[in-house]
This record gives sequence, C-alpha cells and structure tokens, in this order.
Amino acid sequence: MNKNNRYGRSIAILLGLLLVVLLPFFNRIDNDHDATFESNRNRLPHNEYRVNQFDDRRSTSPFKFGDIENPSQQDHSKAKIMDVDSILLYESTKDELNTDESITIIPHTGTTENSHYVNQQVVVDFKKGQLPTDNELDVMAKEINGKLLKRFNSSFIFKSDTLSTIELQSYFTKRTDVDIVEPNFILIQNEQSEAFSNGPNDRLYQRYQWNLPMIQAESGWGISRGTEDVRIAVLDTGVDLDHPDLVGRLTKGYNIVDNTNLPDDDNGHGTHVAGVIASETNNKEGVAGITWFNPIMPIKVMGNEGYGSSFDIANGIIWATDNGADVINLSLGNYRDSDLLHEAVTYAFNHDVVVIAASGNDNTDHPSYPAAYPEVLSVSAIDYNGNKASFSNYGNYIDITAPGVHIPSTYLDSQYAALSGTSMATPHVAALAGLIRSVQPDMKNTEVMAIIKDTSIDIGAMGKDIYFGEGLINVSAALEAASNP
Repeated sequence: MNKNNRYGRSIAILLGLLLVVLLPFFNRIDNDHDATFESNRNRLPHNEYRVNQFDDRRSTSPFKFGDIENPSQQDHSKAKIMDVDSILLYESTKDELNTDESITIIPHTGTTENSHYVNQQVVVDFKKGQLPTDNELDVMAKEINGKLLKRFNSSFIFKSDTLSTIELQSYFTKRTDVDIVEPNFILIQNEQSEAFSNGPNDRLYQRYQWNLPMIQAESGWGISRGTEDVRIAVLDTGVDLDHPDLVGRLTKGYNIVDNTNLPDDDNGHGTHVAGVIASETNNKEGVAGITWFNPIMPIKVMGNEGYGSSFDIANGIIWATDNGADVINLSLGNYRDSDLLHEAVTYAFNHDVVVIAASGNDNTDHPSYPAAYPEVLSVSAIDYNGNKASFSNYGNYIDITAPGVHIPSTYLDSQYAALSGTSMATPHVAALAGLIRSVQPDMKNTEVMAIIKDTSIDIGAMGKDIYFGEGLINVSAALEAASNP
C-alpha cells in the first residue's frame, strides 16, 4: 500500500495484533446523505457497480477531532471518534491464523481465501439419549492419547497429543453413538417515534451518523422505537459492560469462551456491533442506536484475537435461543461449512428466532457461513454513495444490504470508533428485525425476514442481484408494513 497517499498515522493497539488508523471521513458526509428515499421498493439512483479504493480515503484531507463536549469520556472534555481500519484488523487476524502452527489451513477452489481449524482437535456431538458416561469419556481420552477439553450440552471437544484431526475424525466416526464429528473450525469477525425534524440529540449523531438517515430510521421511529420485551442477542467478542452508552441497554448474557456469566469485551468488535443496534438514543451522549428500547443479550463466543471456534459459536446460538433471544446477530463467518454450526442455526430458526449474519469482507463470491445457510438473512455492505463497499462479499446467497463503511459506534473503554465491514452492516438489519417484532410480537421469523426484503429499496440491477440482494433496508417502510400486515 502506498503510504504517501494515506493520511493520519497508524498506531499499534490490542497487543500489537490490531492496527488502528486515524482516517478522514467525516468531512465527506454532505447533504446527499440526508436525501429522503421513497419508500417501499422505489429505486435509489445507482451508478454502475465498481470496486473503489477503500472509501477513496486517500484523496481527502486529514480528519481533525472536533471540540465536542462529552462528560462521559475519560478526559472529560472531548468525544473522540477513532476511525478503525477494520479491513486491516481483519487481515491481521487472518495473517495470525495463517502463521499459527496450531492451526491448519484449508484452501478453497476458486478463491484465494482460506478456512482454518485447530490441529489435533475434533468436535463431537453425540446422539440424543446416548451421552457417554464419565467412565466412557475417560476410555475415549485414553484411546486417543488425549483428553476432553470442553463440553456444552451434547457437544464435546476432544484433543489428542499424537493423533491428527483426520485420525481423530476416523476414530469417532466408527462409534455408533456419534451424530456429528468434525474439525473445530475457526470463524472470524467480519469488520472491515414521532418523526424528528432534526434527529435525536446524541452529540455525535448530526455530524457523523450518515447511516441512519440513509435507512430511513428517523421516520421509522415515528412508528416504533422498540420494546424491552424483544431481545437481540449479539454473539461476538462480548460487550463493554460499563460503557455509559450501553450499560442501561444490556440484559443477561453469557461468556461461552470462559464459561462464566461475564461476557466482557477485550477486543472492541462486539461493543461496536452492540452500539449500532442499541446505543442509548436521545440521551445527549455519544451515538444513537437504531432501537431505543430493545435490550442487547451479549454472548461472548470470540476472544481478544477476534476469532472463535465453531464449537463455541454453535453453543452460543443454542444458549441465546434457550434464553429467550428473538433476534441473533452474527457478525462473523468462515468459508467452511460446519454441520455443528448449521445444526445450531437450524435449532434457532425452528424456535422462531430471526438469525442474521455478515457475508464477509474479501470481495469474493465464495459462500461464507453461517451467512449462506438458507435459515439466515445474509447481509452485504454499501458505502455512503449507495455503492457496494469495496470489501463486501457477494453472490446469490446475499439477501439484503445495509451501510457498512465508516460506521460510528461505541468502543472499548467508554470510547467511540468508526469501523467498516459487513460486521457493521449486519447489526443495522438485526436492529430492524427487533423493531418489527416490537410492532408485531407474534410475527413469525419467516414473516419478519420477508418484510425486511419486500420493503427494501432496490439498488443496482433491477430486482434481486448478487451485490445487494433485494436491496437496502428501509426502516420506515418495514415498520409501516409490519403495522398493517
């Protein structure tokens, strides 16, 4: 990358694994972003699809922090928004996986992208009513020259000191009590009311949150701002449990990674995703969330490195479903299909949960999972010009699109940051699903998904296409349709 064309200076954060870049973008948010879209399948003017440099950021003047008073900030004087280059964060996570000797790389035909799994480990799901006893587990551990690492319900992770993952699969496949046996796949984050005449009074809304006017959030709030009865689960790196813009919006969650009741965030990704959905709105602080009252159920399924195992994510989905989640946000993915993960998604879907997932950030048409599962609403990302985000994956499995470039939201240590990625687009859709269910609590998940697609703003090629699916979400039109089923 030509550093002479970049503005700002990068600094190493997050234990040297994550690259934070201060980049300009706020001065580019102009009156075009306040344009009103006509509702219910009207078309947004759109140029021919093209892949741009990452937001044309190299051609703009440097962004300077403004003097925005915000007492909740640590310096008690200014609200600082960091512009985090999510694509670089995403690439650094992949680089780490590709060089970790404990991780096996799975190349895929037709794409340069890889999947990964943990060496010398397998995930085993036993058949219903045939769970092994402690003595039987001890025998298995001895026969594979290893041990049982972790269990959740009927799923177990086994590790061998001598057998490869393939050899472990062969061993467990021979057992008649085993339903699923597969590698422990690695999934990574996919960053990269009455009508208001002036919008809510959150300090950073007017200047920075171009994304909410684009999806017609303000007029939608005239119909519904959400209810406390409809819970949105965020399966991610956890959430900053003490963030002043989130602390009042959280319900009981869980830490699947460490098996505790404290799903605290040590990465920042999950906090950002949660803030897009449900940051306190109209409180004269920070940023505005899309829903005002729907609580976030934080479930930690990924660690501080920004990735997690298929075992933990699948069990996080089951935990969310069993604990009353109405919507599940999955801003994560892998290019390897997982039977265990699909089984968990199907479990949630069959229990009437709306499951929404990010399509990925590699600008490829290779299907990403869980987004490509038919039970999931798959989300791509657009920029503030209505173009496909340069990083956004595409393909026939894309259902819908939402803003995903330079999205301001909550971040670690009571801060705020602007991130880019399909991870940031996905919570826009999850929030809309929560609002729809707030209007119609008895509406089935399939009906919610249909309303989101049917009321979207058609962009790109006429009708459904591989870049934007059915189109850009329209909060106002969707809530109007939900109010008059």
